[in-house]
Amino acid sequence: MVSLALYAHPFSSYSWKAQIALDEKGIDYEYRMVEDAEHGAALARLSPTGLFPVLVDGDTAIFEATAIIEYLDVIQPASRLIPDGKPGVEARMLDRVFDNYVMNAAQRTVNLRLGRDNEDGAARGIEVLDKAYAWLDARLGDGWAVDNQFGIVDCAAAPSLFYADWIKPIPDELATLKAYRARLLAHPSVSKQIEGARPYRHYFPGGAPDRD
Repeated sequence: MVSLALYAHPFSSYSWKAQIALDEKGIDYEYRMVEDAEHGAALARLSPTGLFPVLVDGDTAIFEATAIIEYLDVIQPASRLIPDGKPGVEARMLDRVFDNYVMNAAQRTVNLRLGRDNEDGAARGIEVLDKAYAWLDARLGDGWAVDNQFGIVDCAAAPSLFYADWIKPIPDELATLKAYRARLLAHPSVSKQIEGARPYRHYFPGGAPDRD
């Protein structure tokens, strides 16, 4: 019997992050689509701001995708997504880089299109994104982000780079980062999310590009 439930949306970047982790670990869960009235009402009770994803395990509710991945490693230590020791510190750092300096920076342009930010804010987001792109290109290799093992960083990077590249395409000269994005998009647990989100592309403010 499935004991875990995930409140999520197919087009949500942070929902992707949690679902990629669940699939990588081979954990069964019930998917609860937050657009359904019943699940939306439950989400409002579980999450202090109504944001998702939220993972429910019995009486335990975990929100924030990074915390969900930490929790998954606790309940199923096999195939850890966050390594021990110094690699674990590096993984946690890079996880925050992708969330804060890639996804959240790109989100400022989305917010501008939604009327929730101004031109200066969106421009600052693009400046941060450009710096993050260059830094990541210099740091990444030709495999996965940490110890060449698919983990939390790759779970964060996949949706971050997928959507950020729609806002500000990765320059051709940053070949390492472009190749990493392509590698992520081809990975089974990631491509599953891309296909699941395809029917919702009309939600993207300003229109989704005709690619990926």
